[in-house]
Amino acid sequence: MNFGFSAPTRGPQATPDALAKLVKRGEDLGFGIVTVSDHVVFPRTASSTYPYSEDGSYRGGAECMEQLTLHAYLAACTTSLRLLTSVMVVPHRPPVLTAKVLATVDVLSGGRLIVGCGAGWLREEFEAISAPDFDRRGAVTNEYIRAFKELWTSDDPTFDGEFCSFSNLHFEPKPVQKPHPPIWTGGESPAALRRAGRLADKWFPIGTNPTYPVRTPEQLTQSLDRVRQHAEEAGRDPSDVGVAYSAGMPSLGEAAQQPDGARRPFTGNGEQVAEDIRGFADAGVDDMAFRFERGTLEETLAAMEQFADEVMAKL
Repeated sequence: MNFGFSAPTRGPQATPDALAKLVKRGEDLGFGIVTVSDHVVFPRTASSTYPYSEDGSYRGGAECMEQLTLHAYLAACTTSLRLLTSVMVVPHRPPVLTAKVLATVDVLSGGRLIVGCGAGWLREEFEAISAPDFDRRGAVTNEYIRAFKELWTSDDPTFDGEFCSFSNLHFEPKPVQKPHPPIWTGGESPAALRRAGRLADKWFPIGTNPTYPVRTPEQLTQSLDRVRQHAEEAGRDPSDVGVAYSAGMPSLGEAAQQPDGARRPFTGNGEQVAEDIRGFADAGVDDMAFRFERGTLEETLAAMEQFADEVMAKL
């Protein structure tokens, strides 16, 4: 199992010094991936429904650094960590420019970029940055991913789509990774499962979606079967589509209970959390991302160190 941790884009730990300390310590502890989330701006008021909370509310903030710029900085601070956009809201940025920025990060990092992709959920943000029509965001995302692949792999890239077109251009340098950086697509809805099967190297769900739950290995397996069915229908080898998992914040110590009285996954002692991870590994997961951010950098690093000592060491 390859473990990831998140780097904050806002707050007192999102400073150059704190971020550098965080990712360097993560590397030393044996983590393999650092993740960065994606927002450009936050509306002061919004009616959009956040898909990963029970009541649909989002408890974010007004501050956010730009995701791809931050990845370039983290690349310079590290030597082995993979850099995962978790996830990049694909319609937020024009496709040719985005493909160039991502290729540049892959070159500067020596081939360590993973392109996590999603369609987004915050209508008011789309409107503020003049992104394509929010109601067509799924189709835009699919087309832009195809455009990225064309730009990254073709010596004479040409594309004629509904939302973007290009031809007669040089696109260099290409990414270091061949044929291109791995593409992981997020989301748990039927449309997201189709996207993963047709376009992704890995499906990368979040475990906390109350509408389309993948909280257990059994639920994950059911959705992964549909992903691979879509891959087969698209003429792909279903076994070529892997699965990674965004598990949220682990809690080492006293186990938390779910409404049905069962222990909530990734809570309890180190062996219990390790056993949860083994269950997802048996379901095919080989990359798992967690959030460790606490009130201070020292507390965040302590949570990461505890996880490495009490969980990773058992695996």
